[in-house]
Amino acid sequence: MKKTYDFCMVLALILTAFLLAMNGIRRNDEALASRIAPEILRFHVLANSNSAEDQALKLAVKDLLLEEIRAGVDSRSDKDMVEQYVLDNKSTLERIAEEFIAECGFDYPAKIALETCEFPQKTYGDMTFPAGTYEAVRVIIGDGGGENFWCVLYPSLCYLDSTYAIVPDDSKETLKALLPEDDFHALLASSKYKTEQDSLLPRITIRFKLADLFSSL
Repeated sequence: MKKTYDFCMVLALILTAFLLAMNGIRRNDEALASRIAPEILRFHVLANSNSAEDQALKLAVKDLLLEEIRAGVDSRSDKDMVEQYVLDNKSTLERIAEEFIAECGFDYPAKIALETCEFPQKTYGDMTFPAGTYEAVRVIIGDGGGENFWCVLYPSLCYLDSTYAIVPDDSKETLKALLPEDDFHALLASSKYKTEQDSLLPRITIRFKLADLFSSL
């Protein structure tokens, strides 16, 4: 009976430690998201549905609009300038998207808006952005009932070639200049910076001889 009690206590302590560690990570991610969100403009495209055709169309419309926006702003543009360009050219961008959609054989409207949205954790190349609330250029194709495409419009971390998910170095440099050094490094998904980030988290070590306990049961 005592062995079973000891075993349950060990499991309970391990679970408690795990939950505390996960809660610490979640709070760190929430704090990071709140700090970087004012400097970031996300890009969010919703497909009409999850059919293969609608999902392929979503990616094609994404590429089209990213090219249009990139052509309309220059390398000196900041977040506010990119937002203003999208707002000033909203009707034109919607028309271009709808004409392209029609050329592809679909009869879907395209709606573009600047909104504040909840984003899940997403990785772009070697950078991971925590879940949180961000400003975003949101594109809804048709009913907008399909799976989403997510990326970062400013600084430009949206890569057109999804086969090679590499974030441009100049975009990284722009982001690095916008953020405190620790926050920039926290976004990097490489093992080097993950190790550095993990070292900042509270460490809880449980020193139980689990092997001895299991063998004695």
